[in-house]
Amino acid sequence: MADDVETTLAPTPVGDARISWHRPAGPAKAVLGLGHGAGGGIGAADLVALAATLPALGVAVALVEQPWRVAGKKIGPAPKTLDLAWLPIAERLAAEGAPLVVGGRSAGARVACRTGAPSGAVAVLALAFPLHPPGKPERSRAEELLGSGLPTLVVQGTVDPFGVPAEFPPLPPTHRLVPVPRAGHGFAVPKSAALGQDGVLELITDSVGAWLAQTLSL
Repeated sequence: MADDVETTLAPTPVGDARISWHRPAGPAKAVLGLGHGAGGGIGAADLVALAATLPALGVAVALVEQPWRVAGKKIGPAPKTLDLAWLPIAERLAAEGAPLVVGGRSAGARVACRTGAPSGAVAVLALAFPLHPPGKPERSRAEELLGSGLPTLVVQGTVDPFGVPAEFPPLPPTHRLVPVPRAGHGFAVPKSAALGQDGVLELITDSVGAWLAQTLSL
């Protein structure tokens, strides 16, 4: 991450969230708010890569730490509590005055899908969407994704134990899925993969950048 990252606190009904801002050199054409997963924070490689590359396209990237992480807890709360915290966070992001895109990885993607439309966002980015718990495909969360009500980009590893691209139901015209070859839930790939780790991150950032440019007419 850049040394000049701006960090602010955002009050929510369940405690303060922390927002790390990665801003473009000029006025932001859009704001992308990204939440983390249940087992990690904003240091995830895909989140860091997006924060490093998208400002060059005029997109301000806000990496958001949910209140439970800020408070030092190791286990996230129930989905309703996560959503309750995210809505005022999204309101804070929207106050920047640019079109708001909400997203996140894993659990953060679920939150964005559930709250995107009510938050006033114009699109949703779902990184490593946990379609189902590992080994339990019958417990599908597809309804959350399909019900986002907004243009939605899904970026999914082809060996993700939480759901591979082939397991996703047919997506509506508003939704797009980008498969990441041989990538797991954290988008790590084996050394034998044709597309190495740097290439994986480049695929993610290029795909998200192109989707944002098309969706928002940047």
